Amino acid sequence: MIQQSDLPILFPYPRIYPEQYAYMCDLKKVLDAGGHCVLEMPSGTGKTITLLALIVAYQQHYPEHRKLIYCSRTMSEIEKALSELRALMKYRSQKLGVVEDFRALGLTSRKNLCLHPSVKREKSGAVVDARCRSLTAGFIKEKKEKGEDVELCIYHEVRSSSPISRAKTNLWQNLDLLEPSNLVPPGVFTLDGLLKYGEQHKQCPYFSARRMVSLTAASSSCLPTT
Repeated sequence: MIQQSDLPILFPYPRIYPEQYAYMCDLKKVLDAGGHCVLEMPSGTGKTITLLALIVAYQQHYPEHRKLIYCSRTMSEIEKALSELRALMKYRSQKLGVVEDFRALGLTSRKNLCLHPSVKREKSGAVVDARCRSLTAGFIKEKKEKGEDVELCIYHEVRSSSPISRAKTNLWQNLDLLEPSNLVPPGVFTLDGLLKYGEQHKQCPYFSARRMVSLTAASSSCLPTT
């Protein structure tokens, strides 16, 4: 364990380099001040795990700071960050003897997270977006409720777990109407993990992630930049 002033930091490696410790110190100063910073480290010196170890420790130590948005240029970098975060949370659980209430997930385009059998086969992202909207828009659901012969995405209408909700919604409920904290259980979900969870529970990964990110239900979110 590393002690940074009043903050205990669990670092999942037996040794921390001086550059990593200095990075943590500067980052904590910025978090304490609530400001902005630009930090850099040489390639291959463990920037990602250094940032994650400090940020997660800060989030758990100061409950009022429970939201992290991590942006990166490519999906492979996002997947790498989520994999490192998952390993970090496993290490923290082993050392603390408790599984912390923590959710982390990645958000990318509909094209990368779509599960609909025909829509996901489209090659164009714009076509995927358009077809997705035609299956999930509110006015489409209203037409369906009026008895019109329109198709809805089965992954956007999820089975309610509440007996009261089941009675009111005939077993199914629009994904946008559910509480974001109920969409994905605690844990770190890579993009592939989010797809597998969505397939298993017949629940749209894209809208689940987007809703949790937008309403701060996730502790950490990894987003691509353009």
